[in-house]
Parts: sequence; structure tokens; C-alpha cells
Amino acid sequence: MFETVVPTAMHALTRQSLLSFAMIGFVSVCHGQGGNPPDAESLPGLLARAEKGDVAAECALGKMYAYALNVPQDFAEAARWYRKAAERGYADAENGLGFLYENGQGVPLDRVEAARWYRKAADQGNADAEFNLASLYDTGQGMPLDHAEAARWYRRAAEHGDSDAAFDLGVMYEEGQGVARDYAEAARWYRITANRGLAVAQTALAGLYANGRGVPRDPAEALRWYRKAAELRYAPALYELGSAFAGGRSVPKDNVEALMWMDLAAFRARGLLQEKCAAERDALSRRMTPEQVAAAERRALAWKKKWAP
Repeated sequence: MFETVVPTAMHALTRQSLLSFAMIGFVSVCHGQGGNPPDAESLPGLLARAEKGDVAAECALGKMYAYALNVPQDFAEAARWYRKAAERGYADAENGLGFLYENGQGVPLDRVEAARWYRKAADQGNADAEFNLASLYDTGQGMPLDHAEAARWYRRAAEHGDSDAAFDLGVMYEEGQGVARDYAEAARWYRITANRGLAVAQTALAGLYANGRGVPRDPAEALRWYRKAAELRYAPALYELGSAFAGGRSVPKDNVEALMWMDLAAFRARGLLQEKCAAERDALSRRMTPEQVAAAERRALAWKKKWAP
């Protein structure tokens, strides 16, 4: 029998998306803890360097305590070490301290203070901080809501290589929020991050091809991008593939293949999208023979085994 499992975590985004295929509420996500985890180094070695005023070591200690890397997690200690480096202008530490203030970890929750530290790091070209500052402008937390300013900082982060910022900038162009609506520009930013393997961007780009917005209408190209995202387990793309095979859109109608993709969508989705996928899966299965349903179950099970940790 088909089963439905809701994953414990889905891809999180920073803004509400109006992409027509999805019925998901995305939540804000920060780029925090001062960048990537520090390279392996002994705690005594880092402490020795930090006591001599090495700001990189101070920031690395902050990361170790924030990430619980070879030490018990201790956000207050993370904040103490981040602050030492941040007060001397070290951008990664400024961003890390801002993250702690935004989330109330080791310090009181204070998004105004978070924005202050993010801005210090962003002014130095720190892409994580640029993204985080954009997110605060985008949601009106710690500062007045300002989509135009959000777009400006997303653009800076995207130009510094941040994939999430590139996607969010694409969404702003698609929605016409903070910038003039420009589907071609939306497609450009989606493509940049889709080519880096971000499933939600691949799905967004597929939607533009499906509707001929900003790119020539090309159902086959849309299907290609949906499949890329589906292979990354992204539920809206799995749903789109199921719908395509069920309706014979750009592919020969194939109920067995449709049922397989729709079951995988229900398996991966949550909330309203999960309910929709499960309902369409069950409705489709009632129109099929037991042999067809069994074949779809076998195909779906093969994917689930492939995805198992």
C-alpha cells in the first residue's frame, strides 16, 4: 500500500512565493553562525591564539560553541567570542553575532541589534550578512518593511555568489515586489541558482517555461527542469510530473508513471500540498487496475529506497 511520511524539515525560504504550482508557506531562514564551520583545530590551540588577540581564532571559537563542534553547544559562549572579534570589525563574527541576536540565542532576542551587526558585516561585502539584512528588510523585522531595499541587498548577496539570494531576487522580479516585474530577469536569476542545483529554483524556472513568461513557452524544457528538481526530492516538482503524466502534458499519458510521481509527492510534501497530492494520488489509483497500481507502488518504492539515508 502507498504510505505518506511527512519529512521533519523541508527546504526553507525567506518569502511567500506566488509560484502557481505550490501551496506551501515558506518561512524565513538566515545564513548564520558566521559563515562555514571552522577548520578542525584543537580548543587549546584556538584559545591560545585568541588570547593573543587573533580575531580569526575568536570567531572560530564562536562558531565552535554555536555549532557544538568538539565542545558542548553554548550560545552564550559563542556570543562572547563572536563579540570580541565583531567589536574589532571582523565581518564573519559580526554576522554570527547578528544571527544570535535575530534568534535570541545566548543573547536577548533583538532584531534591531541583529540588523545593526548584519549591516556592519554587509558593508564589508559579507554575502551571508547581505542576505540576512535583505531578509530583515523583506519581512520588516528590526527595521521598516522595505522591499526595494531588500532587493538591493539580495542583489549584492547574489552578485557575491549567494544562491538563496539569487533565487529570492528572481521571485521579486517574478512578483514585481521591490522591483519592476520582469519575467526575463526572473528567469535569469532562477537559472543561475537552478544550475547550482537548487530544486526550488529549478521548479520556478520550469514554471516560466511552462507558461512562456520571460522565456519562450517550451513544455519539454519545463518538464526537464521539473524532473531535475524531482530527482532532488522536491515535492512541488514531483507533483508537477505526476500531473503531466496524468494529463498527457508534453509526455504520453501514463497513469502508472503519474501515480508513481504523485505518490512520491505525497511522501515528500507537508501541509496543504501533502493533502492535495494524497487526494489526487488516491483519486487516480481508483481509476486504475490493481495490476497498474501495484506497478506504480513498485516504482515508487524503488525511489524511496534510493532516497533512504
